[in-house]
Amino acid sequence: MKISAALSGRGGAAPELVELEQEEPRPGEMRIRLVATGICHTDLHEHPGRHSPQPIVLGHEGAGVVEKLGEGVSGFAVGDHVILSGNSCGRCPSCLAGRPTYCDLAMPLCFGGKRLDGSTALCGSEGPVHSHFFGQSSFATHAIVPVRTAVKMAKDLPLEKLGPLGCGVVTGAGGVIAALKVGFGDTIAVFGTGGVGLSAVMAAKLVGARRIVAVDLNPARLELAREFGATDCFLGDAEDLAAAIRGVTGRGMDFTFNTTNAAPVHSMALEVLAMNGTAGFVAAPHGPFNPQMFAMLAGGRQLRGILGGDANPQTFLPLLAEYWRQGRLPFDRMLSFYPFAAIERAFADAHAGHAIKPVLLMENTQ
Repeated sequence: MKISAALSGRGGAAPELVELEQEEPRPGEMRIRLVATGICHTDLHEHPGRHSPQPIVLGHEGAGVVEKLGEGVSGFAVGDHVILSGNSCGRCPSCLAGRPTYCDLAMPLCFGGKRLDGSTALCGSEGPVHSHFFGQSSFATHAIVPVRTAVKMAKDLPLEKLGPLGCGVVTGAGGVIAALKVGFGDTIAVFGTGGVGLSAVMAAKLVGARRIVAVDLNPARLELAREFGATDCFLGDAEDLAAAIRGVTGRGMDFTFNTTNAAPVHSMALEVLAMNGTAGFVAAPHGPFNPQMFAMLAGGRQLRGILGGDANPQTFLPLLAEYWRQGRLPFDRMLSFYPFAAIERAFADAHAGHAIKPVLLMENTQ
């Protein structure tokens, strides 16, 4: 069938809308009619071509309606509402332990631009187009997805708002709840208050953290962080910032959560930890990073990488949606909506920081 999709690999500042031919779902797959999809920084970084082959249809925060089932699919029916998350094999030790973000095949399944057998679901006028980005390629009106990528949601939830739960929100909220396991009375400093960082702030408030520090260069983002639960806010270029953060408790923070790729921030996230503190990070530092190993050893401090919030999407995403329903995770306040045809403007606003979490609304929204 013919679909409209946003294609990366043509050299522009944003993906270009084109018409593509999409094959039918294969065994174990479903066709999803996309209602909306969020734009994540991973999409921005991959558009010029970093890890995935091109041309490719990106997008990995999709939400839509099941339109057709491939052979052997169970647990879903045509008409089900779903949100889409990352792909995983379901068979390796990480998947079997309920930690699919650390699947042994995560890189080829999410960044390979094709199925493991080398095939792709999309074709254009110039030949095959890479698909299956994070098991989705949701910058399109329709997506062919492996059944493990889809998470069923209640039909009374606003589907157009739910896509960011699949990556940005679960990375921040899961990072606090599932990975770091921040608890009642703990303290945490969050570096960077974009969509992931603000989700972490909301989650820290949800679990009852005693002090929640937010750090950013944007005063407006810090004000929003305060509304979401931050107890202390600091500009990232303030003098003696590390001392100020440690001074919030008098001994440092139990946890830090770093959403930036700035090497100095990675260093500071370790520096402000209390004894036995843990520094979680979701993006690798750009440039030299030399952690103070003796300080880590002497203080029992840990440096912890976190992918996808350490969460199992099948169980954790419905939980986040329920928290939203209860008014305890108001992530929808971060969203800015754009027609699918305005993807270039949405990309520009994301790059410029004018939109915290842009969400594309597909033309066939119903």
